[in-house]
Order: sequence, then structure tokens, then C-alpha cells
Amino acid sequence: MSAVRNRPRPPARTPPAHRGRGLRRFSAGLCAGVPPCGSVSPTGGTATTSADGPAHGGGIHVLDGADCDALAATMHPRFLTALLDRTGRVTDTIDLLTVATWLPGAAETELREVTDPVHPRAVSARRRRDGVRVWEADGGVLVLGRGVADRWEVAVEVDEGARHRGLGRELAAAARHLVPPGEPLWSQQAAGNARSIRAFQAAGYRPVGSEVLLRPGVPWPDGARS
Repeated sequence: MSAVRNRPRPPARTPPAHRGRGLRRFSAGLCAGVPPCGSVSPTGGTATTSADGPAHGGGIHVLDGADCDALAATMHPRFLTALLDRTGRVTDTIDLLTVATWLPGAAETELREVTDPVHPRAVSARRRRDGVRVWEADGGVLVLGRGVADRWEVAVEVDEGARHRGLGRELAAAARHLVPPGEPLWSQQAAGNARSIRAFQAAGYRPVGSEVLLRPGVPWPDGARS
């Protein structure tokens, strides 16, 4: 763990995983066996991890010179560029980090689990998650796995022809029934993907911060990202 830490106790309605365990460790397979790194900025705090250990060498100097609010510094383009250069990693985007609580009972949306290990969504999801499982619905796909700090993470994808019917919201809500009882469920949405953000918030996910995950500089299979 490294860089800046200032994590006050969050409001009671925020799921407990937003507290201390958020970046204590990273899933072993997150970056295909290579020690991963990233930057997370929850409300009222910020944290950055790297395989290099604390401080990232010149990274702290970049933070000092970012000329921005201290809590936003680890998301500043100058700092992220320095971190990418130092670690030799690449990233896709700054994501909005959201979280929801587990829901009891069965999901309302009919899901069919996909057991094919080479399913395109399973292959791409394993690049950043462990224990990946995939379900299909008419017009969409739901992917569940263990990501940062072994947390449960979900991603959904809706076919072009099935959009504008609420399927994204239904899949995001269904995922809350698939995690173990009491476990929070996390998801990332690109900050500019308003459709996805609306779907997840309508399904009960609350925004808790921003996140950048750095991965080895190899392309996603078929350009996929989950």
C-alpha cells in the first residue's frame, strides 16, 4: 500500500466493504499473474498501490506539483501518466466506483449460466477477475467474479437490439441475488457512460468514489473490456 491515506468512517448506509479492506490486497489473477496496481479515490480519501511499494519514487513529487485538491491528486492526469510510465502499465479510463448490498431470494430476470470456459465474455473478464462466472439472458450477459481486494464485482452487457428496455438495470439488479449473503457487490462504470451509470443506480448501486486499474500493456481479446 502506498501514497495518501485518509479514510474517515463513511455513513452507515454505505456497505462496510467501503471501509478498511478496500485496497489491503489485490486478487492474485487481476493482472494475469503480474502484481497489479491502481488508484482509488473514495469519498473523503485516496489510496494508490503499486508493485513497487510505497511512494512510487517520483510519484509523490508529481502529487505535490499537481496543483489541485489533495483528495483529487491521485486521479490527476499528471500523476496517472507518471504512474503508468513508472510501472509500464496501461489503463482504459477513470471509472465511477459503485456498490450495492446483497439481496435475498431469486432474481426476477431469467438467467442461464454459461459453462463454456472460452466464452468471449469469460475470457475477457478473467483478465481482471478471478472465479469468473457468466450468465446469459435474452439480449444480455452478466459477468460475476472476484476483483480488487477479493471483492465481488459485476459487469453487464446488453445487445444493441435489446437496449432502451431496462435490461441493463434488470441484469445489474439480478447480480445482487447471486453473491453470498451479506456480501457487498461492486461495479465500475466509465464516467462518460451515462446509460450504464443510470442503469446501475436504478438497480440500487451507490457511487462511492473513482478508480483507475492499471494492467500489463497487452491488448484485450478482440478489443473486449469488462
